[in-house]
Amino acid sequence: MATSKSFQVAAVAGLLAMGVTSVSAEKESSRVTFTKDIAPIFQEKCQSCHRESSIAPMSLVSFEETRPWAAAIEAAVVSREMPPWHLDKTVGIQHFKNDRSLSDAEIQLISDWVQAGAPRGNPADMPPAVNWPDGETWLFAEQLDEPDLIIKSPPYTMPAQGQDVWFKPVVDTGLTEERYVRAIEMRPATTEGRRVIHHALARLQQDDPENANNIDGVDVPGGLFMEWAVGKQGEMMRPNSGKLMKAGSQIAWDIHIHAVGEEITTQTEMAVYFYPKGEEPKFHQSLMIYHAIAGGARGLDIAPNEVSVHQGFHTLKANARVENFQPHMHLRGKAMSMEAILPTGEREMLSHVDNFQFDWHNNYVYSDDAAPLLPRGTILSFTAWHDNTETNRANPDPTQWVGWGDRTVDEMAHAWVNITQMGDEDFEAELKRREALTSGATEDEQPEP
Repeated sequence: MATSKSFQVAAVAGLLAMGVTSVSAEKESSRVTFTKDIAPIFQEKCQSCHRESSIAPMSLVSFEETRPWAAAIEAAVVSREMPPWHLDKTVGIQHFKNDRSLSDAEIQLISDWVQAGAPRGNPADMPPAVNWPDGETWLFAEQLDEPDLIIKSPPYTMPAQGQDVWFKPVVDTGLTEERYVRAIEMRPATTEGRRVIHHALARLQQDDPENANNIDGVDVPGGLFMEWAVGKQGEMMRPNSGKLMKAGSQIAWDIHIHAVGEEITTQTEMAVYFYPKGEEPKFHQSLMIYHAIAGGARGLDIAPNEVSVHQGFHTLKANARVENFQPHMHLRGKAMSMEAILPTGEREMLSHVDNFQFDWHNNYVYSDDAAPLLPRGTILSFTAWHDNTETNRANPDPTQWVGWGDRTVDEMAHAWVNITQMGDEDFEAELKRREALTSGATEDEQPEP
């Protein structure tokens, strides 16, 4: 029997009155789209690099810019190649101040979007565009205002072809009074410079720089001032922690530059943010190099066509808060872990990078209340794996023996770790503060840091 048009209209009106929507409307609301679901993820985790005039090869700001790369994006996020965060999420500390990784739910959402044909969605769902600054800016400036001091290395021109270069100029800081540092950023001065600068070190030359601290009568090393490699933004000290720069100090640069088939002139620049004049932080922070090689760097021995394992051990001379973990290896680097062996004999895995990528020397900065507190006498154990086989796509020649060396085709195995040294009284107070947080004490009940 044919149904009259008026009956159909009445039936639809009745369903709408009961709050029943059409199947197509339900499908539309549940469909994953760029404007509603994907753009917010890209704004938070991707666009700081993937935007016009930034360091990434393509922009992921608009739908038109993103859509041609949909399949490649899915492959990169499902394999966790992007965003670059190569930490093993199954062991060790998992709370970081700079975590840019995607959650399992975010990865699934991106995959669902691509599998559905990467639809745009309703333009009205698009979140407001992020107001990214034009060109390169100092990232800490948003929190701390503009840098107090900018130090630059002299320019260096790298020819299109040639051996690796280690450029080591020394420049004056220009300081006329001592100041305490609360944050540092360092980078190649241009996007082109990032192509030829593998990494850069900045050593602070002043009175007694390598043995600058005495904690409860124990001398502890002063460490490096700053290091840069691809993937590292900078270092911001935790509250009441810092480094001292003295009047008349100098920066000794050590910049590793390699040829890329095109002549490029570049330089490295460093931004320094000071505490207010007269403000002296209680704790001193040192950037330490810890080798994952027994007997020192020259003991690195990587046989042809093998995966090798090396370990190094370093004893803490003072109570310490470990601020970060930044593995450093070259083309055959596969994985690195940092473990604490406590004076009691207990072992604690702190972090394990199970998918090291030479192009991204990520710095994993622990959250304020997750940064491990380790007593004097703790041994930091570093284990490094190198893959010198043909299965390693980055390996230039698996038939060659490889040892330690500065060249990109040589190898290294160390970690850059910021250590904040503490006396016994301050260390016990920080332990009690952490215990109070764990037990759920209110802020007023917590001990002073």
